[in-house]
Amino acid sequence: MTERLEGSAVVRCSGCGAVLQTEDPAKAGYIPKLKEEGAQICRRCFRIKNYNEVASSAVDQDEFLRMLGQIGERKALVIHIVDLFDFQGSVITGLQRFVGTNPVILAVNKIDLLPKVTNWNKLRNWVQQQAKELGLKTEEVVLCSAKKNLGFDRLLQEVADRRGDRDVYVVGATNVGKSTLINRLITDYSDLEEELTTSRYPGTTLDMVNIPLDDGHYIVDTPGIVYPSRYTELVNSGDLVKIMPEKPLKPAAYQLDEGQTLFIGGLARFDFIEGAHQSFTFYTSGALKLHRTKLGRADDLYANHLGELLSPPSREEAEKLPEWTRHEFRVPKGGAQDLFISGLGWIKANGQTGAKVAVHAPKGVKVIMRGSLL
Repeated sequence: MTERLEGSAVVRCSGCGAVLQTEDPAKAGYIPKLKEEGAQICRRCFRIKNYNEVASSAVDQDEFLRMLGQIGERKALVIHIVDLFDFQGSVITGLQRFVGTNPVILAVNKIDLLPKVTNWNKLRNWVQQQAKELGLKTEEVVLCSAKKNLGFDRLLQEVADRRGDRDVYVVGATNVGKSTLINRLITDYSDLEEELTTSRYPGTTLDMVNIPLDDGHYIVDTPGIVYPSRYTELVNSGDLVKIMPEKPLKPAAYQLDEGQTLFIGGLARFDFIEGAHQSFTFYTSGALKLHRTKLGRADDLYANHLGELLSPPSREEAEKLPEWTRHEFRVPKGGAQDLFISGLGWIKANGQTGAKVAVHAPKGVKVIMRGSLL
C-alpha cells in the first residue's frame, strides 16, 4: 500500500496505516527493513498479529478530527460501527457534522454476545429508538457480528445497494470491531494480501487505511476515536480482557431488598436504596465476580477487600483510576430500565413498583439510565 506525496513514495503499514519507517523503533510505523514491493506491516502490527501483544499508541485528537472531517468533503458511504455491549459509550454522537449529507449505515456489532432467545425485532426497534434519541441520522440499521459472521451478508447487500460510485468509510470508537469487519470485506472483495491488524486492545489502527476494491474505489478504515468515558480506556491490558466479554452473556438475576449492595468485582458498585423487594439482572462479563453485601457494610468491605475479594482491579491498579462518583437514579414504576456503565455492562431493573438506586464508578465513566435493551 503505497501513496505518492509531494513526489516521494510513502509506504504505509497495511495493518494500522502508519507510515513505515526504519529510523526509530519507538515511533509508529517502525520496520527493521523495507521491502521493495508488496504489502508490509510494521513491527507493532507483527507483534499484535502473531503474539497478541499490547502496543499502546494513540492518534492525536486534532489529527483524528482532521481525518474524520475529510469525509464530508468527499462522495462517501459511511458505515458507523457501534458495540452493542457498549452502545451509548461507543456511538459517535457528533458524526453528522463531519459526514455532511453522505448516507450513513449503522452497523451494530457483537450481537453474538446476547442470549440466543433474544427477540431481534425488538432489539432492532430498541436500536432505532436509541439512535433517534442520540440524534443519529441513518439510512439503515444492520445487526451483525463480525466475529461470528452474523448479519454480514445483509450489511454487504446494503453497501452494494447504496454505494454507487462512492468510497466506503468505516468509522467507530476504539475496539468496536472495525478492523475485524473490514477483514471480512478484504477476504471476499479485495486482492489485498495482508489483513488489517486486529486485537482486543484500543488504538490498533493509527491512520486511514485505503483498501482498493475491484471497481477502482476504496474501503477506508479510520482510526478509532478514544472516549475516556468508557471503562475500556481506563484499565490495563490484563483487566481489559476480563471486562470485555468473549462469550454470550449469562445474565445474573438477584432478588434484592432495599439496603443491599452488589459489587462488580472492584470496578463498580450498585446500591438498592429504597423500594419493594424486587429483581435486578446483571449483564457483565463472565470473568467478573459479583459480591452481595449490606449497604451499611459496603464502604468497609471495599476499603478492606479491594484487590482480593473485590477484584479486578488489584489495589495497585485501582489507585491509578479516578475516584468513584456516586450516580443516583429513581427507576420509574411500570417499565424496565437499564443502569448502564460504559464498557462494563448494565443492570436491568425488573420491578414494576419503582426503586431508588445508586451506581458508583470512577469519575468520568459514563453512567446513565436507559430503556431496557432486553
